[in-house]
Amino acid sequence: MEGEQPIRVRTPREGEVLGTVDEVLGASRFRVRCQDGKERICRVSGKFRKRIWVKTGDAVLVQPWDIQPEDRGDIVWRYTRTQAGWLQRRGFLK
Repeated sequence: MEGEQPIRVRTPREGEVLGTVDEVLGASRFRVRCQDGKERICRVSGKFRKRIWVKTGDAVLVQPWDIQPEDRGDIVWRYTRTQAGWLQRRGFLK
């Protein structure tokens, strides 16, 4: 496999969970189904708002809030299709 570039994918760190965007709610808020079995309303923080474009079905990395960790969170990373496929093959994303 000459010429192939290795894929570098950001994996979840402590306190972060993978999820899939179910619904766009508006005002930079999204309903995300997380891998820990919870459904959270997540927002895109200000520094990422203009750099990433999140759509329904995207694989994202969520950091739950300290105050309402069961219900709310921040989207800290959006994966491309290639990266999401790599995560599925490695068993990170179901």
